[in-house]
Amino acid sequence: MGLLYGDTKKDLMVISDITLEEIEEVKKFIKNTPIEVIHENTPTKLYIMVEIHSENSCVSVEVKHLHTNITQIKKDKKILLQQACNDNCFNTPQEDREHLSVELIYNLAKIIDLDDIKPLMIKVITLNTAIAREGLSGNYGINIGKIIQEHIENGFYGDDVRNRAASFAAAGSDARMSGCALPVMTTSGSGNQGMAASLALIEYANKMKVPEEQLLRTLFFSHLCTVHIKTNVGRLSAYCGVICSAAAVSGALCFINNNSLDMVSHAIANTLGDVSGIICDGAKSSCAMKIATTIYAAFDAYVLVTHGKYLHGGDGIIATDIEDTLKHIGKLSQDGMQITDDVIIDIMNSNS
Repeated sequence: MGLLYGDTKKDLMVISDITLEEIEEVKKFIKNTPIEVIHENTPTKLYIMVEIHSENSCVSVEVKHLHTNITQIKKDKKILLQQACNDNCFNTPQEDREHLSVELIYNLAKIIDLDDIKPLMIKVITLNTAIAREGLSGNYGINIGKIIQEHIENGFYGDDVRNRAASFAAAGSDARMSGCALPVMTTSGSGNQGMAASLALIEYANKMKVPEEQLLRTLFFSHLCTVHIKTNVGRLSAYCGVICSAAAVSGALCFINNNSLDMVSHAIANTLGDVSGIICDGAKSSCAMKIATTIYAAFDAYVLVTHGKYLHGGDGIIATDIEDTLKHIGKLSQDGMQITDDVIIDIMNSNS
């Protein structure tokens, strides 16, 4: 799609203006053009090499670490562009993220000047709400968000804020993962994480009639907390990223109800102790299912904390201090799931 009709000036929005007619031409191209996908065995987490051959020529483009970081362009064995890239430069947390903590984010969300965050958080609400509503009304992927809503209305599921929030969040991913062209506000580089970190809270605030200022501060907390948790996990991992967002949502549910920092920390840990085994096996329809599952877990984690029930240090991967728990999550995802990552890629290659 990018090869035939992409706009190279738009970076990650390269295919944002593709028309339905062009999509049909892309389908014909894929059907009639031999395409081979190979797993390059490299320690670099994000590595892409694209080679295109014609009868008389060959061109290749290499991308490393970031989706827009082109490190080499070569045509007919002649190097047109070569950019040195330290293999470790994109694998460590950014310096400003190293100062983050759940406590800092909690305190900052309480006092930050609303004018500093309101324009961005309103954009979060506007864009992500629009795609969630599209997912609830259209036919996308497996439609888990829409189906949950239908079963709320026919009485199979209860009409409560937990089911509504899971439905709303999942619907956005249904649409996003199945080709809906509506834009979303990403978090930590992921549209699914951005939607998971916001949509459940937007729906909760709507149903519970939460004042706008409190919602905006809560969304600020949720998104920044997602970034903090995901920084420990790393840019790419077999650890499903929406777990990070769901953990942030559980803490945000405490925040939006004016609960203490201690309760926020325990809610986050409850979620991480519950659903940290969910794998990432690529971006596709099942991401919406994972969002629904983890949002349900986030609400459960929050409710448990309101009853004084929470996981304690030594309960599996949970530590006494929330920041140590987040470090454990990082170790689990980066060290413990490396083999899992390789196995997932092998399985995906065998299915292609």
